[in-house]
Amino acid sequence: MKKLVFAALMFALVLALAVPASTIQAQDRTRVDVWIAFQDYRLDWTNEKAAEFNEMFPQYEVVITGGFSYEAVFAQVAVAAEQNQLPAVVQFFEAGTQDARDSGLFKPIADALAGRTEINGLPVDLEDFVAPVIAYYTLDGKFTSMPWNTSSSIMFSNMNFLRAAGIETPPATWGEIDAACEKIMALDNAPEYCWTFPNHGWFFEQWLAQQNALYVNNDNGRSARATEVAFNSEAGLAILKWLDDQYNKGYLYYSGAQGGDSWVTVDQAYQTQQVAMAVYSSSDTTLYTQMGLDNGFETVASFYPYNDETGWTGNLIGGATLWLVDGLEPEVEEGALTFLVYLTNTENAADWHKLTGYIAIRESANRLLEEEGWFEQNPNQTVAARQLSESTVTPATSGALVGGFPAIRNVVTAAIDRVLLTDDDPAAVLEQAAADANLIIEEYNLLNAP
Repeated sequence: MKKLVFAALMFALVLALAVPASTIQAQDRTRVDVWIAFQDYRLDWTNEKAAEFNEMFPQYEVVITGGFSYEAVFAQVAVAAEQNQLPAVVQFFEAGTQDARDSGLFKPIADALAGRTEINGLPVDLEDFVAPVIAYYTLDGKFTSMPWNTSSSIMFSNMNFLRAAGIETPPATWGEIDAACEKIMALDNAPEYCWTFPNHGWFFEQWLAQQNALYVNNDNGRSARATEVAFNSEAGLAILKWLDDQYNKGYLYYSGAQGGDSWVTVDQAYQTQQVAMAVYSSSDTTLYTQMGLDNGFETVASFYPYNDETGWTGNLIGGATLWLVDGLEPEVEEGALTFLVYLTNTENAADWHKLTGYIAIRESANRLLEEEGWFEQNPNQTVAARQLSESTVTPATSGALVGGFPAIRNVVTAAIDRVLLTDDDPAAVLEQAAADANLIIEEYNLLNAP
């Protein structure tokens, strides 16, 4: 969600797409192109797994192309579709689910596997995925895409600041954050601000779901196509008012960056101890834990703070899945399916979790990690999975399905920005955001609804 598209990588992508078919055929291997939205150590890991796979299955050549942002993938896919140059597999984030379904470009994983329990000797077990993942990505009664990087929103606390203020446990609610910040900011060596979060639409969605409030109508788009937003509710307004209050008190650090650009500002603020706490994604649990070790403080991960007045129902998943392009040559589809099964097997799911902090998406991977003593040695890595396992499954906590979701997220982050940086009434700002979002949905449905 937070990576930029670099010109050099895009140029490399164009060159890759332009490779003549004769060159590929001459290699006597079936080429399987995979586009992912990473360019850092996660891309390196994926390339390593592709190399392992290619050695195990010499009839295939999986080629990984990274360097996108999640949002940029949509534009790249649209251009590639027009030019008949789609890859075999595309990584879409959870907010792209409805757009991916409506595009007509992808085949559900369940249809492609057609009930098989093995492929090229690799076992296939879709029921081994953890429950929240199955719930989100089972649509119309079938698995739509292959789960891979799954996260939840949590909080990281610099315990040096908290303990200096007499706080032994990270705050769990909005009220507890307020009380903790009053103590932290009174310290002689207080940080510049108490806490921060990325102004990305996913966090607003999390706070909404915690209150068991819908983002869009029709059961969050799960009983019927969403036709309008529902976030302009008391729950939505409570979020904006709370953030505004925290900012006005000088507790909340807000850089002014929105969407994907906002992640790095939180990284910097936490690493440099400009803040004591950061609301963030569990996908970087490993990174944030290491930040503390590298800079002389202890990081403790905890559940995402919730509204005291409404209580906690549960949290959403985040991250992305891998979508299989429809209409592939049979041998390409077979290679793509084999790679998807390999990439997400028990051992790789456990290894991916260790590397990043993304949730181990398979029950068997969690058992493996438990047997190895991983969770006992790394308690921060247990937080996101426990939070999801303790969540009540409702339409609100299952997550929204709505067309034009990325554009709607931009409307929400702009509304939060306006509330924090102006004296405008949060209620009026929220209503305007709802009107703008409804226009996006209306235009999307006119173009895409059957």
